[in-house]
Amino acid sequence: MTITYSCIANGRAVLAELALTGGSYQEAAATVLKLVLLRAEPKTIIHMGSFVYHTLFIDGITYLCASDNTLDTITPSAFLKNVSETFLRNPLMSQEHFSPSNAVAADFQQVLGKYMVLDIEPRTLCMLSMHSTT
Repeated sequence: MTITYSCIANGRAVLAELALTGGSYQEAAATVLKLVLLRAEPKTIIHMGSFVYHTLFIDGITYLCASDNTLDTITPSAFLKNVSETFLRNPLMSQEHFSPSNAVAADFQQVLGKYMVLDIEPRTLCMLSMHSTT
């Protein structure tokens, strides 16, 4: 598994988040969000604990994901690009990103889950096919 947690935030306010594994991501995510705001760089990679936090910062919105694979930078980057493009195309989210309703946040939590599962499925299928040939 690569991406274990993701969130979208406006400043330090988390608009939507999803964790696929147990763990306390909120405190680390809050620290990462603070650093992203201070740096104001389009992309950051921060190692914290056993996870690597990747961020994409566009127009005040931070797209963040945590990965348990320190060597993979391509998958998190593609994930954040997909999430940001979906967010920007969604008229409800772009209108409400300063104070989204619970329903909109819940809907976007499903989008995060969809992209996180898409990331897992190809690797899982590859691992299954490797095991079935041995």
